[in-house]
Amino acid sequence: MSALPPLREVIARHGLSASKALGQNFLLDAQLLARIARIPGDLSGAEVFEIGPGPGGLTRALLMAGARVTAVERDHRCLPALAELAAHFDGQLRVIAGDAMAIDAPALFPDAPPHIVANLPYNIGTPLLVGWLSAPWRPWWQTLTLMFQREVADRIVAPVDSEHYGRLSVLAQWRANARLAMPVHRSAFTPPPKVMSAVVHLTPLDSPTGVSLATLERLTAAAFGQRRKMLRQSLKGLAGAAAAMEALGIAPTRRAETVSVAEFVALARALDG
Repeated sequence: MSALPPLREVIARHGLSASKALGQNFLLDAQLLARIARIPGDLSGAEVFEIGPGPGGLTRALLMAGARVTAVERDHRCLPALAELAAHFDGQLRVIAGDAMAIDAPALFPDAPPHIVANLPYNIGTPLLVGWLSAPWRPWWQTLTLMFQREVADRIVAPVDSEHYGRLSVLAQWRANARLAMPVHRSAFTPPPKVMSAVVHLTPLDSPTGVSLATLERLTAAAFGQRRKMLRQSLKGLAGAAAAMEALGIAPTRRAETVSVAEFVALARALDG
C-alpha cells in the first residue's frame, strides 16, 4: 500500500478550509489523532461511526487502527478527499453524504453496534449526545469517544457538588460511565477555536429500573432551573416531590448541585411510583 500524502497537502489540493457555519475545526496532528483513536480500545475489525470527518484526519487514524469506519459528512467540499481515503483503505471506509442530525444512524449498523468516535462540530455536539443518551436503552452503540468544548466536557463528567455539575451531568451519568479522556489545546486545531477542548469517553451502564427518562428530565429541569434555590422551592411545582424527599431522607433545604445522580434517580423513581 502506498503512503498517504500529508493531510495538509490533501487540504491544500482540494482547496478546503474549515467552515465556521458548520462548526468545523480541523485536527491535523497525526500523533494526537492516533491517541484519540486508541481511547475506545482495540479497534481491529471493529465498526466505528464518525460524524463530521472533514478532510479525514481522525478517519485516517481510525482506519490505521484497523477499524471499519462509516463516516457521515454534510460538507460536500470534503467528499473528494474522503473518496481518496476510501480508495486507499479498500473496503474499510463507507462515506455517507448527509446531516448527522437527520440520518437514521442505528439503521446503518444492523449487524454489530459501533463505537462512535468523532471530533464533533461544536454546534451539534451536545444535541447529538443528548439524543444518544435519551434513546431506548441499552443503546445501539458500544462506546462514545467525543470531542467537545472543554466547558461542555466538564459538565458531562462533573461530580456532584462541583461547579459544572448539572442536568447534562445527571443525564450522562445515570446511563453511562463518563470520564474525561484527554484535554486538547486550542492550538492543535486549524483554525484555532477561541476555547479549549477535551475528549470524553462514555461506556453505557444498565439503566436503573422503575424510573422513566421523562420524569428524570422534568425533575432535573426543575431542580437546576433554579439551582441557587433550595429544593423545597425549586421542586414545589412537581406533584409528590416534597413527600418523596421526606421518604428518601433528602433535606428540602439542599440545593440541586448537592443531589447525587443516585439521589435524583431515587427521587424520579418515587415520583413514578
